[in-house]
Amino acid sequence: MGKSVYIAEKPSVAQEFAKALHLNLKRKDGYLESADSVVTWCVGHLVTMSYPEKYDIKYKRWSLDTLPFLPREFKYEVIPGVQKQFEIVKGLLNREDVDTIYVCTDSGREGEYIYRLVAQMAGVHGKKEKRVWIDSQTEEEIMRGIREAKDLSAYDNLSASAYLRAKEDYLMGINFSRVMSVKYGNLLNDAAGTKSYTAIAVGRVMTCVLGMVVIREREIRNFVETPFYRVVGNFFDAEIEGEWKAVEGSSYYASPLLYKENGFKEKVHAEKLIKDLTNKTAIVKTVDKGISKKRAPLLFNLAELQAECSKRFKISPDETLQVAQDLYERKLTTYPRTDARVLSSAVAKEISKNIRGLRSFDPVAPFAQNIMEHGLYKNIGKSSYTDDSKITDHYAIVPTGQVNEYKSLTELQKRVYELIVRRFLSIFYPPAQYQTVKLTIGIEKESFFAGAKVLKVPGYLEIAGRPDTKEKREKEDGDGEENNPKNSAALLKLADSLKEGDTAEVKEFLVKEGKTSPPKRYTSGSMVLAMENAGQLIEEEELREQIKGSGIGTSATRAEIIKKLVRIGYLALNKKTQVLTPEALGEMVYEVVNMTVPALLNPKMTASWEKGLDGITQGTVPMEDYREKLEEFIRKETVSMINENLTSQIAGQIRPLAGSNAKDMKAKVKIGATCPVCGGEIETTPFGYGCSNYNKDGSGCRFAIGSIAGRELNDEEVKQLLSEGRTGVLKGFTSKNKKKFSACLVMSKDEEGKPNITFDFSQNEPETIEGVSCPLCGGAIEIKPFGYGCANYKAEDEAGCRFAIGKIAGKDLNTAQVKELLTNGRTGTIRGFTSKNKKKFDACLMLGEDENGKKVLKFDFEHVEAKKVKDVKCPLCQGDIVQTPFGYGCANYDRNKEDSCRFSIGKIAGVKLKETQVKALLLTGKTEIITGFKSKNGKKFDAPLKLTEDGRIEFDFPERPKPEETKVKCPKCGALLKKSQWYYECDCGFRVNRYVAKVELAEEVLEELFTKGYTAKKITGFTSKAGNVFDTCLKFEEDEIRFDFDRKPEEEREEEKDGTVQNQ
Repeated sequence: MGKSVYIAEKPSVAQEFAKALHLNLKRKDGYLESADSVVTWCVGHLVTMSYPEKYDIKYKRWSLDTLPFLPREFKYEVIPGVQKQFEIVKGLLNREDVDTIYVCTDSGREGEYIYRLVAQMAGVHGKKEKRVWIDSQTEEEIMRGIREAKDLSAYDNLSASAYLRAKEDYLMGINFSRVMSVKYGNLLNDAAGTKSYTAIAVGRVMTCVLGMVVIREREIRNFVETPFYRVVGNFFDAEIEGEWKAVEGSSYYASPLLYKENGFKEKVHAEKLIKDLTNKTAIVKTVDKGISKKRAPLLFNLAELQAECSKRFKISPDETLQVAQDLYERKLTTYPRTDARVLSSAVAKEISKNIRGLRSFDPVAPFAQNIMEHGLYKNIGKSSYTDDSKITDHYAIVPTGQVNEYKSLTELQKRVYELIVRRFLSIFYPPAQYQTVKLTIGIEKESFFAGAKVLKVPGYLEIAGRPDTKEKREKEDGDGEENNPKNSAALLKLADSLKEGDTAEVKEFLVKEGKTSPPKRYTSGSMVLAMENAGQLIEEEELREQIKGSGIGTSATRAEIIKKLVRIGYLALNKKTQVLTPEALGEMVYEVVNMTVPALLNPKMTASWEKGLDGITQGTVPMEDYREKLEEFIRKETVSMINENLTSQIAGQIRPLAGSNAKDMKAKVKIGATCPVCGGEIETTPFGYGCSNYNKDGSGCRFAIGSIAGRELNDEEVKQLLSEGRTGVLKGFTSKNKKKFSACLVMSKDEEGKPNITFDFSQNEPETIEGVSCPLCGGAIEIKPFGYGCANYKAEDEAGCRFAIGKIAGKDLNTAQVKELLTNGRTGTIRGFTSKNKKKFDACLMLGEDENGKKVLKFDFEHVEAKKVKDVKCPLCQGDIVQTPFGYGCANYDRNKEDSCRFSIGKIAGVKLKETQVKALLLTGKTEIITGFKSKNGKKFDAPLKLTEDGRIEFDFPERPKPEETKVKCPKCGALLKKSQWYYECDCGFRVNRYVAKVELAEEVLEELFTKGYTAKKITGFTSKAGNVFDTCLKFEEDEIRFDFDRKPEEEREEEKDGTVQNQ
């Protein structure tokens, strides 16, 4: 009997298989071997599709003459940087003593593709090939996968889908990117003002995502705010607020005067309704009391996890995927790249094993114990949380129940893990129950609606948790407009005494003004969800139903697509908010695609291609049919672009997007206005507008208009200013203190006759703060360019009111703070004032009087609330943790009470802890390694901290493990290095850090660094001191490992094949 080869996708996974097999494996170069088995690995992709020039050298030059490029047979090649490992794997797969190959690459389309390419390139024949399909990397799951491994041929459809997906991205990227770049690349580069030529990058999924962001941004830009007016009534002594709606039977039912059913377009109609209802009898029409239930949400798939982490932790989908992959490789959770949100029936039968293991995970141990004791898991297989029909490759992301590795996780990994665990355990708990009341009050033909909803039985929310603020809890609980939180307690209390036909006492009617809101921008998380559910964006109902469940991209690729769009400068990602917006270059590319191949921007096309690939996987779509349609689409669109010349149309579309550094794009375009100095024609310039009689040598007319207060004018605004001498009110100017303001521009001439542009605020519609008045004269308070002031101020009248509030100690007040100040005479705590010596401080503001009795603003430090540290409690008394002058302490401390809580965290060995470190200490009982401590003898040292059971903080010095032998040779003396707790080191004195920016360096990385002097591929997951995650290559110089940000990794050259082409 021959040997078996187990081939994994990367070394770390191969190591787990080696452990699970319990064989006496000896380490060789690129593999492990025992008497009857060999374990080897890829390092991701070893083989890739060849560039066009490998078919014929003529394809190296980008030319319309060589397009479309549609080879009948595709060429492949070994990636240069991994040639050595490929040769090792090739030799093992073809060894005569090997008769069985266990394919252990990731269980999905991409993992299948990785092995099939290797087997194809290695010429594997005559071997028994078995596919290992697993959902986690626990030993039990690995051994099950090996026992139940099917013949590789059972996955031929999946393989065909993988090959076609790669060919599709390759052909679209090469053909569309080349033809667009050749025809319109120079135009785009001139408009964008790029420093070096950049080709137009087009991809099947990438371009569609770009289109979604651009379209959303333009919807926001073009949004016009519309006011509407709601009518509410306050009823009974409890002042229950009911909202009027024009339901069937109302005098206003389906009236054109309405904005939706609960508001009017104009205030006068709302006031007329109130007038008609005043002094009329109100009757209780219905009182409905009941219990509503809310079930736990479905389990996480990758897209849902990415969206939730983006919202909670403000991390990108790419970072979430990396964390999820780390948790999977540490055996804590199941396979992350899944689209399913349910369990399989087979897993549901064995789910108690997962729950049982979580009884030793302290944050949820009581819940896991309760589920096991009461058998709450037994019927999960019959619930909506189990559904085989909704699973393709893998079931949802759930914890394995093994928690041994938890303590070694980073703080972010722990938070994501706990999120997955809580979502998982929630499905076994009963629904949350709410007591509800719905009240309808009738006045003649009109109806007012009030509702209340209060949580009575938390159910699964005990595990999942609830929002930390009252406002968020009320928003989560509400399920309708009539559920006014203000009503909850009073209406529930009153409901028992109300019955139909009772008279309802009317206290008052009010008009409440509302305003329509623009659509929200995509965040990285909501974009991943939008990509997953792209079928829902299709307007045609029949087609939407046909491709229901199809998205654009896959769970494995969506994060990378967003990351790539940001990297190539098409999208901008705000790291704090995770909001996505288009860059000017991205909008220009959108315009080019929209005028050449608009189908690429339509989710309909992209989702339908994805549906076709799924059909190939399922065996319902013939592979040749799909390929024929794909090639016909690419051929047709490419030829169409070659034959059309849209340069002038595209130039017209992208001209408004060109910035001040555009080359020739915005210059020399006459706008139909006359120069006020010499009568010449006004034309566009790279910086704005100028006279056509200006000469390059500086002579001639020098009249020009550039950016004014941070705002660029458009053609129409300049024309109006020059022809009429003034503009209308323009929004978007920025003052020196960075405040936005609106104003008219006025063109006048000074004493020498030179044109002068000034602001005119007289036409601005004053915006007032409702519900407050001036403390000096009782006038309205208006929002001014400098802050806030009395409406009775008149510049020409010295006796007019002079009350005003501007910037105070470097701080601009918001409207809510001004309203609170003028209503209550004092604000709450305001944070971020700046003293004269530039120190930040917090204070309240109060209205006081000076010695002359004049109203003045004063700081009030007596009522300042200590800043609370979110999400943590005092370990001694469970009080809040607040910032103090010396560090952090318990909010229950009272210096006048000896028995009050004394818990505090001050400077420790010369280091003042950051808030993130304090949170980690209180949430997990320990911190990561903190640098810069000083011992009593002045020596610096690094160490983690731990929190003892009695609330003391101590250094957590781990026991130093014995150094392990490695296979890495010392670059100094050639001896084998040893791996200690923090270093790779040699007896000769040479040593390098084992961890770099929180990433442990694998032995393979060190070997590459010591032999080449650099890494060919980027290493992912480094964390900067500011907490930002980044990827880069490394280099080895002067006996040190350093970041190599200048090196272009070899894999970037591959990106042309899926749409990201290189600079020419």
